[in-house]
Amino acid sequence: MNQIELRKIQLIGLSLKGKTTNENDQSSIDCGHLWQEFMSKGIAAQVRGKITDEVLAAYHDYEGDHTQPYSFFIGCKVNPGSEVPEGLESLTIPSGSYEKIVTRGKFPDCIANTWREIWKSDTPSRAYQVDFEVYDERAADWNNSEVDIFLSVK
Repeated sequence: MNQIELRKIQLIGLSLKGKTTNENDQSSIDCGHLWQEFMSKGIAAQVRGKITDEVLAAYHDYEGDHTQPYSFFIGCKVNPGSEVPEGLESLTIPSGSYEKIVTRGKFPDCIANTWREIWKSDTPSRAYQVDFEVYDERAADWNNSEVDIFLSVK
């Protein structure tokens, strides 16, 4: 893990309707459904003003720590001021300090297992602002994927 400073990131994509929770693995169900919608509707192709082909999944609007409800968003990085197409939404990942964790392995197990480790570690420096995953070409091979996870820290 290493701490880095990031500039503000603007996203356009889909937001989960309502909040989810890690209780009884509900977030896996809710976030999985949003991923299915994002992929089946070709949302990434609808986003104009993309900076990269990366897809980001963001956890935000926490009501406390990881045991409390939070919101989930999937989208693409765009230039500031990009028009939000009808039916899509925008989310801003604020500039600040982030802890970068790289996870590798079979998708989606490697992501779920890394998050479980993060929750167990109960890192006191977590800010619970916006945490996010970055999916790029390294995530294309589901049997051997690599994904960056960024945790907002104080």
